[in-house]
Amino acid sequence: MDFIDKTAVVTGGTRGIGLCIAKFLLGEGARVVIADIEPANDRTIEVLAGFEGKYQLLHTDISDENAVCDMARAAAAYSGRIDILVNNAAISCNKPIAELSYADWKRVIDVNLSGTFLCSKHCGRFMASHGGEIVNIASTRAFMSEPDTEAYSASKAAIVGLTHSLAISLGPKIRVNCISPGWIDTTGYRPAAELKTQLSQADHKQHPAGRVGRPEDIANMVVYLCSSKAEFITAQNFTIDGGMTKKMIYV
Repeated sequence: MDFIDKTAVVTGGTRGIGLCIAKFLLGEGARVVIADIEPANDRTIEVLAGFEGKYQLLHTDISDENAVCDMARAAAAYSGRIDILVNNAAISCNKPIAELSYADWKRVIDVNLSGTFLCSKHCGRFMASHGGEIVNIASTRAFMSEPDTEAYSASKAAIVGLTHSLAISLGPKIRVNCISPGWIDTTGYRPAAELKTQLSQADHKQHPAGRVGRPEDIANMVVYLCSSKAEFITAQNFTIDGGMTKKMIYV
């Protein structure tokens, strides 16, 4: 009952983790506005089949403040309110630092970090009177790295900091939390034409939990954090990675 008559905005929701989150929120009874720069694909339509009339797709570049303003107004007009915001949209640009241009760096920061800020700012205005929940999707790359991920890792680490800052500024009306996914296999939520991930037993076994993550692992936490069961939880980051960031590796 927590989600009946509520409206959620999910950025980057036409594929991947965002699409799974949108599906789960719809399944709980919420209306969902999917804000994405990419159009719906075959998997979007397939995954959301049965929810026609309960969701809306809005073409949005979240790095553009005017576009975010328009999106927030349209989302609020959809049902008269915004109750939940899931800042999921993100891009990456993996290049050796010597080859990473400032334009490359800035685009990743503009989308991942500034987009999270802009959506929180403008959607938050429509939550201020009645309250709401914001969930930011960061990454374990905020705490550990592979080579050539400077822009992505920096943007995700900054989202963790932005989360607790927003929680203090917007509370108690609006709770703000963060989820940092680890390795998540999004194969089932990507367009059929894309190359499918081939996972090995070694891939699964390197996780203390015994398997690679699934989008549902993240979506379940989003639903929980946006429910009344989590009303005393704010300003927190939740790492969902099957234990990988706690595993010591010796060579």
